[in-house]
Amino acid sequence: MIITAELKTEGKLIAALTANPKEFKTGSRGFHGQGKIEIEGKRYQVQIQLVEIGSKPLAEKEAQQ
Repeated sequence: MIITAELKTEGKLIAALTANPKEFKTGSRGFHGQGKIEIEGKRYQVQIQLVEIGSKPLAEKEAQQ
């Protein structure tokens, strides 16, 4: 699955960012995307991160308690 996030201002689409599946260094699963966009002549670096709650491996959860 790939997630697309739309960035809008005043209802007008500025950019669309794609977030691909990712397994984070912590062991959690989710999605991550990044890119560069331009708004009113200025460039910005953009990131999006979605982390599935409860997706960290069970062994790590037990060690933290």
